[in-house]
Amino acid sequence: MRRENSDFKTSFLSEAGSFMQNRDYFAYTELDDMVCWVAVKGLDTDQEMKSAELAVKAVLESFMEKPSLSKNSVKRYMKKAHQQLQIQSLRVRLKASIVIVVSNYSKLIYAVAGNSRFYHFRNGSLLHRSNDQSLAQEIVNEKNRSFEINKHEEKSNLLNYLGKPNDFKPYISKKMKLMDGDVLLLTTPGFWEDVNEVEMADALELAKDPIQYTDLLEEVLLSRQNKIINNYTIAAVFVNKVYQESNKKKMKYIKIIAAALIATLIVGGSTLFYQAKQAKKLAELAVEMKDHEETGNLYFEDASYEEALMEYSKGRNIAKKLKDPVHRNLLGTKLRVTQLIINGDKAAEAGKFPEAMEQFEKASQEGKIVKNFGKDVIQQKIANMDSIVQIVETTKNGDHQFDSEDYFTALASYEKARKKAVAISFSGEPQIKTKIEETEEKIAELKKVQKELKAESLEKNGDNSYAKQDYVNALDSYVLAQEIYQETELLAKVLGLERKIMNVNEKLNPVLPTPVADVSPNLDPLESEEESSENVGKGGE
Repeated sequence: MRRENSDFKTSFLSEAGSFMQNRDYFAYTELDDMVCWVAVKGLDTDQEMKSAELAVKAVLESFMEKPSLSKNSVKRYMKKAHQQLQIQSLRVRLKASIVIVVSNYSKLIYAVAGNSRFYHFRNGSLLHRSNDQSLAQEIVNEKNRSFEINKHEEKSNLLNYLGKPNDFKPYISKKMKLMDGDVLLLTTPGFWEDVNEVEMADALELAKDPIQYTDLLEEVLLSRQNKIINNYTIAAVFVNKVYQESNKKKMKYIKIIAAALIATLIVGGSTLFYQAKQAKKLAELAVEMKDHEETGNLYFEDASYEEALMEYSKGRNIAKKLKDPVHRNLLGTKLRVTQLIINGDKAAEAGKFPEAMEQFEKASQEGKIVKNFGKDVIQQKIANMDSIVQIVETTKNGDHQFDSEDYFTALASYEKARKKAVAISFSGEPQIKTKIEETEEKIAELKKVQKELKAESLEKNGDNSYAKQDYVNALDSYVLAQEIYQETELLAKVLGLERKIMNVNEKLNPVLPTPVADVSPNLDPLESEEESSENVGKGGE
């Protein structure tokens, strides 16, 4: 009955990508009162056993035996698949990443083991996304930066998955209410690693049914033109109409709520105290949420978009805790606009100008929802695109000149590019500055080598002059060469020249022998001594 009085449309595609075999698997079954969708990515390399197919069949068999929307039942479906992989692990250990969604056509529960994902869109915006059971998710949760997971190097380092030897702990969600127009998406990592949530929401705007939506998402994925495309699975469910619960059942819930209210009144003072405490806590959270938004706005005004993104994300998370849909959507829009600006800047830095323009134009459209948020910034970035093209092209020329070791020309190109980058506050300016510093280092090294060559030439000239006994010119050449070696801090060369200079100085200023007293050769020494004694005696008289 529920199925007949609701309208759920499902479409999916599952492809092998660049590989011969597709190790993904998707299937679903619609019963009268319940429906179950399962998407699995096989993680092992067994050539005979397909772990993904085994897991999906185990889940659906368990579901059809006893369909239920309870958390315990969904957990049982998950464990059934887990046990099946363990039993069939004969040659290698079978393992898989799985996402299950079970619905009674008015509510749903989903379950995840690994990093296959569930997305829930409402009114064209992402309402909820499952968390991965990976090291990347754990790291990102600590830093509260969910937008980085798709590119994180640990995104495939799974902490939990089907077939895990010990301590298997799948995540089972709470019951979530469905509304007319909701869109559900089940994907494997081969898809979400290359297509982000903004692109999923953008594609949804253009799709009228799940077939169009999965086709558009596949186009986005393939437009990346990656050399290697992993197995990928995309399953979309368009909830055109949810099943309406009967008034009797509603009355039953009303009675339960009324009973709970009566019980609350009976509890009395202690409950009031608790409520007051809760109210205080909620008020503090509301203040914290506004602080994050205002800080994010300041970062945004300063063009510190990464920091702004962080603040908006924190604020939106608090809005979710407060169940404040107004601020959740407001901060969610600011977060999306900021992310699109960052994407546009990165694309421009990489020289992907059409992609950059596309991101900026999307940011402009998104920003209109919140009083033209970021309008001036985005328009300025679009207006600066011509300058950005020139900056990137000039920088590329500089790179070619640098690679050709034409460092002086490369430096001129980089300085020209940086001057324009500074003028328009281009986000790639720090990278150009780094290139300038590297080029200046190369030029300094080059100048040092040139000086060393000049000094060696002078030293050689000095040697030649020395050999010709032209000591004056030799000294001049040695002194000039030594000065250059001192500038370039070549101590061994300085000392070597010092010895040569000393040799030249010795040649120019030879040391003369000590003069000797004049003695007559005909004089007998003994006579001379006697004569001398006599002269002394005469003198005494």
